[in-house]
Amino acid sequence: MDISEVRALSDKDLEGALRDAKQELWKIRFDLATRQESNYSRLPATRKHIARILTVMTERRHAAELAAAAAEKAS
Repeated sequence: MDISEVRALSDKDLEGALRDAKQELWKIRFDLATRQESNYSRLPATRKHIARILTVMTERRHAAELAAAAAEKAS
């Protein structure tokens, strides 16, 4: 999933995608440890996906804080 696709998700969808990605990361780690997974490249790709989701969530939180501070300052 590209960053533009992640930004298009709603906050609730982002939380769900983060939960799913973390579960997938756990499954990949478990499969690698038990030698059931031979494709190691899925591990860094999943970590990058989690980082993208967290980045968008952080951007939105900071934007909301700035908007609240600006509204407080204006009144």
